[in-house]
Amino acid sequence: MDAKISILGAGAWGTAIAKVIAEKNNNVIIWSFEEETRDDINNKQVNSRYLPDVQLPETVRATSDIEEAADGKQFLIYAVPSMFLLDTVKKSLTVNSIREGKTIIAVITKGFLPAENGPRLILETMEDYLPGFYQKSLVYISGPSHAEEVAVGKITGLIAASENAKNSIRYRDLIKNHNLFVYSSFDVRGVQVSAAAKNVIAIAFGMLDAIKSIGGSGVFGDGTESLLLAAGLNEIQMLGKAMGATHPETFTSIAGIGDLDVTCRSVWGRNRRFGREIIEKNILEPFKNIDDLLSRIREIGYLPEGIAAAKYIKILAEKHKLKIPVSLGMGNILNRELDPYEFIQKLFDGLR
Repeated sequence: MDAKISILGAGAWGTAIAKVIAEKNNNVIIWSFEEETRDDINNKQVNSRYLPDVQLPETVRATSDIEEAADGKQFLIYAVPSMFLLDTVKKSLTVNSIREGKTIIAVITKGFLPAENGPRLILETMEDYLPGFYQKSLVYISGPSHAEEVAVGKITGLIAASENAKNSIRYRDLIKNHNLFVYSSFDVRGVQVSAAAKNVIAIAFGMLDAIKSIGGSGVFGDGTESLLLAAGLNEIQMLGKAMGATHPETFTSIAGIGDLDVTCRSVWGRNRRFGREIIEKNILEPFKNIDDLLSRIREIGYLPEGIAAAKYIKILAEKHKLKIPVSLGMGNILNRELDPYEFIQKLFDGLR
């Protein structure tokens, strides 16, 4: 297969997907906002900042010109962080092949997007900006995966969710290989909620893991972590149902429990790492509240998507009248309204 493919976003996940696709005899162009990363990929075939020690095929190249990256492509994948996604979508609206609906679009970004009437899912928000051709035809790709593992061929799975079955299958066939299994789904809403909400649970999991590791309490063990994971999955299901998920099995699939488990337990998980550093490094101390944290997110040195998700889930929980104590507690901690140790203790008291 030799399709024309573009990845908008040169982070670890976008770069890993580019490598997977390029290894199937495809030419892939990555759009990088950062010129240093662009030059790194073009001159060394390595993304040293976001995916070091992974050599990229010669058929992967990068550009900082979004028109060059996106125009005339058969497949285009948005891979920028959620807080930059809408700006990237707006920049790409002048691209001829997008204006004419000739490009099949997918998204691998995880999170919610702000709107006048409250947070919304990614695809429905993008549909408001993209031409009408893209209504109910976008593809959302998610699953229990880390760029660092996918890029070196570790076995894992993804779900390509779309209301357009043909587009789901097209992306399934584009991405899958002998170690990366890709499945189709119609439950676009359930998969998106799972992808966003699990990052909040992973921050809480990281906090608990750090407290357990430093011996902060003799009552926390591996079973405690599984209790937290199960409570978190229940909250994701509640939120997904409230936001229009169509298939209950989504939450027991790799899109739900699979992605939640790997995000909570993997050493590669940025949200788990952030949770640990809340305890081990008091990383929240310099920030006044969650908005201050988000505005200065680069000071952390990496991007835990669960911070923004926690802010938006709190709004969604109030809107839908949901009792989701783990997610709401994390929002309060990140807003500097609740002590992390106090939260962990009271959380399990409440589950008795």
